Amino acid sequence: MGFYEELFAPEEDKRNKIKITKSLDQNLGKVKEILNNCDDVIYREFSVGKGQKLKFATIYAEGLADKNLVNEYVLKNLMILARMTDPDVNTIREKVYDLIKDGVLSVSDLKEIEDINLVVDNILTGETVLLIDKWNKAIVIASKGWPMRSVSEPETEAVIRGSREGFVETMRVNTSLVRRRIRDPKFKIKQMQIGKRSKTDIAVLFIDEIVNKDILKKVVRRLKNIDIDGILESGYIEQLLEDNWRSPFPQIQSTERPEKVVGALYEGKIGIIVDNTPFALIIPTTFNSLLQSVEDYNERFLIGNAIRILRYVAVITSLFLPSLYIAMTSYHPGMIPTELALYIAGSRDGVPFPSFIEAFIMEFSLELLREAGIRLPGPIGATIGIVGGLVLGQAAVEAGIVSSLMVIIVALTAIAAYTTPSYSFAIGFRLLRFVYMGFAAVLGLYGVMLAFLITLTHLCNLKSFGVPYLTPFNIYNISLKDFKDTLFKAPLHKMKKRPEFIAKDDKDRLVDHVHDNNKKRM
Repeated sequence: MGFYEELFAPEEDKRNKIKITKSLDQNLGKVKEILNNCDDVIYREFSVGKGQKLKFATIYAEGLADKNLVNEYVLKNLMILARMTDPDVNTIREKVYDLIKDGVLSVSDLKEIEDINLVVDNILTGETVLLIDKWNKAIVIASKGWPMRSVSEPETEAVIRGSREGFVETMRVNTSLVRRRIRDPKFKIKQMQIGKRSKTDIAVLFIDEIVNKDILKKVVRRLKNIDIDGILESGYIEQLLEDNWRSPFPQIQSTERPEKVVGALYEGKIGIIVDNTPFALIIPTTFNSLLQSVEDYNERFLIGNAIRILRYVAVITSLFLPSLYIAMTSYHPGMIPTELALYIAGSRDGVPFPSFIEAFIMEFSLELLREAGIRLPGPIGATIGIVGGLVLGQAAVEAGIVSSLMVIIVALTAIAAYTTPSYSFAIGFRLLRFVYMGFAAVLGLYGVMLAFLITLTHLCNLKSFGVPYLTPFNIYNISLKDFKDTLFKAPLHKMKKRPEFIAKDDKDRLVDHVHDNNKKRM
């Protein structure tokens, strides 16, 4: 058994096996007993052959199986074409599977099973099961065909230049979107099921010869250790796999964009696609990768760097700006230029609250508006966000509850926070902003620095599947080549190596670029 076969070997089914007998009536009775009161399960019994007829039965779940496929290519062939054949029932019994597989059913995927539990599992996953009297096996016919949303542009990760395709809720469609971008036999998709009751399909994606096998072992081991009733969304997997559940920062990256998953796979990372959700997971992740966007690579070198630097500045602004305002106005007004200090004092004339309460009221109101805008229908939500912000801000200033400068600071903070590409990452900074404001209210600038040092210490200790979260900034023996895609992105033709902290085997991704050849010709 090879490395991957042993790693992804399915765990032993702990249920008591219920063997399929040679009596069709007994087998149907057992299935109906297990699927009692399941009115969406369709049973169709019929006979095949001339003279003494052989009884058949098909079972499928309405809405999960493709009814047209079942009717046209299974029932029609068995009930009409098979009746026109010459062999009598005894001949049919002797070679029933070969006859059905090779001469009757015009479907691409068939398999045999011998356990009633597996019959039920396949029915509930959208397959059609064929039971035959006098035969102690069942035939599973691939017939999945549930309704699904068409591929469309992701709403949470909009870009100007990039693919307009986004993941949908069907796992096999999502894997095909990735497979279409990696036409390499070394690209592997290994499937498993998680959830005692939901039996949700999970696909683990990686590229052999590039993937870090140590990280892959950790991922698969943790997946197999999950023992839960059901997996409803990839967020369940994320929470059950991450190293430190107390951290406000995500240790697993989520995305709706297939090209982002593909880019991560080319670096040696691992992708996880969960059925019933359009969000895929990328493992491992780092602080640096969560602040990167697809456009950084699709645009030219200078443009991509300008956008990335602006994003880093915006993240720092959104985290520190309210706490610095509180600290400077409450504890260190002498550090502010005189004219600005007088303006701030004038704008705060008549405000009954200290700067911390003033900032807290505005930030809390902004979070309420943000949450309301998300929950309301699209057009109404956008209107509530814009109109609500303007009305509340103007009303609060006129009522003397907050100063006009505070409204500007909160607006700048909100705009800067929206530049973070990862929604989960941005939420962590939103929570930390309130913590920083509390430290600033108690200790001034010393409190802000203390909060920053605590955050930095936490980030230095945080790991994602053994990879330090601040990589490559906190690894003393890291190669300088790994810094080509951090605060600044090197020109594409200079990024010839994969990140060494992930890829261990095949480290070359760009060899003999045309720029180098042109230089040689000159």
